Order: sequence, then C-alpha cells, then structure tokens
Amino acid sequence: MPQEAKEFRYQTPQFDGVKKTLQVCNSDLMKVQVQVVKDGGENNLHTHTGDDAFWYVIRGAVKFYGEGDRLVGEYQKGEGILIPRGYKYWFESAAPEPLEILRVTAKDQNVENQRVDHSAQKQWMVDQNTFGGRQ
Repeated sequence: MPQEAKEFRYQTPQFDGVKKTLQVCNSDLMKVQVQVVKDGGENNLHTHTGDDAFWYVIRGAVKFYGEGDRLVGEYQKGEGILIPRGYKYWFESAAPEPLEILRVTAKDQNVENQRVDHSAQKQWMVDQNTFGGRQ
C-alpha cells in the first residue's frame, strides 16, 4: 500500500542559544531537517555510518572541513554538498548572519546509522558551552 503524501511548512525559528535543529519531515528512507546556526557549527570531526547527507544553504554561508581540518568547500545561498556515509567531516557558519542549512539524509536500509566521533569538541565550542544540551 502506498504511503500518503506529507505536507510541511518551514519558518525560521526564534530561539535562545547558538544552534537549533528542526525536523521538517521524514519517511522510512529519508529525513529532512533544517539546522539554524547563529555561531559555530558541528563541533567535531565525525561520520555517519548509514546516512548519505545532502546539505543545501538556505541563508548565510558555511565551510565544510575534512580530516586534518582540511577545507573541503565553502558554500553560500543556493549551494551545497553531498556527504556520503562514512565520510569524516565537520562544518561551521561562515557569515555574520545566522546559517540556515537544509539537511536531507537517505538511509542505507542494511546499516544501522550511528554518529561516530573522530575528535573531541573544538575548543571554541567547549568555551561557548554550545553542545552541552545538543539540539
């Protein structure tokens, strides 16, 4: 039996703190989220074992980094990157205005997805206490 279509609407949220992740919609194969980052970003080098992730900048700018803090790319509104499962990365907001970035993940049905951390939090994130209660 086919699944029903799912409507959604997104509005930029008002919130305290530095980062907010909003679940927009999902299915058994994919998940759609928007992350709003006022300052900073993902705080450490990590991978996802079972998800490919499509990242698309709605507003602001972002820098993605790989192993050894190597710059993978910098993206602005209307640009993005595909991060395949198992790829080590982290990112940060790269503009004065808050970053709004769409994250669409597709799930490998044969692999349990886990986030695997490969480094400790960046010191600037620890100092801001941004991820003590990760959202």
